[in-house]
Amino acid sequence: MRIYAAVLLSLAAGGSAQQATFEPSYPSPWGAGGPGWDEAYAKAREFVRQLNLLEKVNLTTGTGNQADLCTGNTGSIPRLNFRHLCLQDGPVGVRYTDLNSVFPAGISAAATWSRSLLRKRGEAIGAEFNGKGIDVHLGPVVGPLGRDPAGGRNFEAFGPDPYLSGVAVAETIIGTQSAGVVASVKHYVLNEQEHFRSGISSNIDDKSLHELYLWPFADAVRAGVGSVMCSYNQINNTYACENSYVLNKLLKNELGFQGFVMSDWGAQHSNVASALAGLDMTAPGEGFGTNNTYGTFWGGALTEAMLSLAIPPWRLDDMVMRIMAAFYKVGRDTKQVDINYSSWTNETEGYQYWAAKMEKTIVNKHVDVQADHGELIREMGAKATVLLKNVGVVLPLNKPESIAIIGEDAQDNPDGPNGCVDRICNNGTLAMGWGSATAEYPYLISPATALEKQAEADGTVFTNVKGNFDLDAARAAASNASVAIVFANADAGEGYTTLDGNFGDRNNLTLWKGGDELIEAVASVNPNTVVVIHSVGPVLIDHIKTNENVSAILWAGLPGEESGNSLTDVLYGKVNPQGRTPFTWGKNAQDWGVSILFNSTTPTPQQDFAEGVFIDYRYFDREEIEPSFEFGFGLSYTNFTYADLVSTLQEEDATYQPASGETPAAPTYGFLDYDPTTAVAPEDFERIPKFIYPYINNTTLAEFPDDFPRSAHNRSAQPILPAGGPSGGNPELYKVWYVITANITNTGEVAGTEIPQLYISHGGPNEPKVVLRGFDEIALEPGETKTVAFNLTYRDLSNWDTEAEDWRLTEYPKTAYVGASSRDLRLQQELILPK
Repeated sequence: MRIYAAVLLSLAAGGSAQQATFEPSYPSPWGAGGPGWDEAYAKAREFVRQLNLLEKVNLTTGTGNQADLCTGNTGSIPRLNFRHLCLQDGPVGVRYTDLNSVFPAGISAAATWSRSLLRKRGEAIGAEFNGKGIDVHLGPVVGPLGRDPAGGRNFEAFGPDPYLSGVAVAETIIGTQSAGVVASVKHYVLNEQEHFRSGISSNIDDKSLHELYLWPFADAVRAGVGSVMCSYNQINNTYACENSYVLNKLLKNELGFQGFVMSDWGAQHSNVASALAGLDMTAPGEGFGTNNTYGTFWGGALTEAMLSLAIPPWRLDDMVMRIMAAFYKVGRDTKQVDINYSSWTNETEGYQYWAAKMEKTIVNKHVDVQADHGELIREMGAKATVLLKNVGVVLPLNKPESIAIIGEDAQDNPDGPNGCVDRICNNGTLAMGWGSATAEYPYLISPATALEKQAEADGTVFTNVKGNFDLDAARAAASNASVAIVFANADAGEGYTTLDGNFGDRNNLTLWKGGDELIEAVASVNPNTVVVIHSVGPVLIDHIKTNENVSAILWAGLPGEESGNSLTDVLYGKVNPQGRTPFTWGKNAQDWGVSILFNSTTPTPQQDFAEGVFIDYRYFDREEIEPSFEFGFGLSYTNFTYADLVSTLQEEDATYQPASGETPAAPTYGFLDYDPTTAVAPEDFERIPKFIYPYINNTTLAEFPDDFPRSAHNRSAQPILPAGGPSGGNPELYKVWYVITANITNTGEVAGTEIPQLYISHGGPNEPKVVLRGFDEIALEPGETKTVAFNLTYRDLSNWDTEAEDWRLTEYPKTAYVGASSRDLRLQQELILPK
């Protein structure tokens, strides 16, 4: 497959004779270690140099869907007593098992704006995966970033701001990998909608790619992530998992990524092309769409490609080195336990090789890995709850005489919390989206259950209307209650199935199941109406915000298993809300300036990201659109003031030095026997049906196209890119240039936590008004003042220069703002840059 020269052109959604491309980049950079990786690479070298060709191929190739116990399974190295690698979803907990926890979804975790809670969540997730015997956690998620609020999988990630997402993903990765499990950050990159996800070309310019979508992946690499999962979609008309520009140049060269790139399930489309473009592991193993006799693009087909010299030996060595370095980096060699569950059955006994229906044994040992994580989940769910409106003295509740709980979203699912596979239903309260990013609930505390318990303790008369559509019953209950709490939700998920007509992506941004009508009915008869929304993202609620009888609105997000307890803690003031919205709430669907591509005449449509860097609040600011609630907004039960902004330049003569020099030449490890007879399975070898092996079928090798640039085989020393460097890019990018401080005072009567936010204006006429560049959580007693400090790096102050291929300070004035949201900027100061 030949990839042509780079130019980004404007395209129609249905396709065009002219297509956007990126310049190809070869050779695929080889890992060399570096800070945080050197010890792991030393161990990996000792291991890899012992391997033969078949053993190396075996580590790179999944053994097939449902071939073994885990969601994903690589081949093993029996000769060295090295078991296969176990890879498992998902972002909210261990998928397809029992006695695990269900954590708040990524979008709710981000709403805490709490580095410490994000780190603790990562640690707890890592501990549970490790306890089940899993080597690679398929998460966290920063792709999709959230370009379009209707995107089906946005809830898995941390919101559309790259800075917030970058902090959240880094803390999650550090926490997860500290427990001895490799994190695989996904989906790299521009997988921003579910419709046509396996063929759509996301077309983007280099500046927008760097400043938005690549930014959190850079933070993930800097945090030491062991794996990156490439996505289904095309990027400028080359599939992500064989896109040499995004894998070789950006990820492995510029960002200095030292771990391994794995494919999403079935996202590999080629043998040699994907290997030369930087893919290191394929999952689940099958080559969907391949027409060779192996049923996979790799396995025996990769062995043939190696024997035919279509792929250089150093490239295979680098694949395996990267896999093993990630393994050693997190300490799997000392922390690994036996796999003690099966993804494919809940029964204690079952088939080890599920697809083949072979080796019946004990597959589920029902190991309880929950520990005390429910306490963390309850705390996070409460601190992620965003108080959007609160007028009068309705909240916090204090032993009201009577309350009415109204709406299906407050209730238990009558079929149980796991009543639908992969949560592909919307029955009862919503606490996670649907798709592969799910896990089985050990329990789910519904809001009605928790609120009834609180009412009993307080002696409050409790009424519960369980449905959405009997509006007369809802009005009757609300009219007789001191406070009416009405619930509604909006769901979304992965685009392998449809729910209520929504194919993953949301068809619209309205509440589901008649939520708007239910809220209107309740508010029409009760002036103390409290609205609670569980949703995957923003919904259109300006008519609710402006309803005088709606005294309070809370966005409770997707809080996980302790949902009802978390919400009750906030409603009754046991937790003073600190949640801040991680996205903008518009008044109309058109306010975001983008839309899902729902229809196309081709399965591989073109989608231009013509908005550039202007998504979410950046677009609202540029177009001067008034939102219902702006990015970063959230109320408290107390009040805070800001004062005394100070910016301190750390070095008067600070300069930025682009990276330079060369890499070492590509190393090789061990001996590669090019005799095809050594790559054929032994005559007495008994194959497991539907299992993928590294053996070739016979000694007659396939012919491979010779149309790749010669540079793809070049193992000589390569120049380091100006922005390049180990694990995150040029270290100069992360030098602190300014420290920004401000004093925050709690002027209210109760203790609370404020989330001061730092925004920067880069000053250019074609730049966003402001962009987030810092935040913190400051707990304050009544009357207490604390100083918040933000470190502002060279990267934070810079813009991507496409000609220089580096981050550069522009000539325009830079201004720092500190405030309570993207539109509540209370303090500002121009930054005087070094000469």
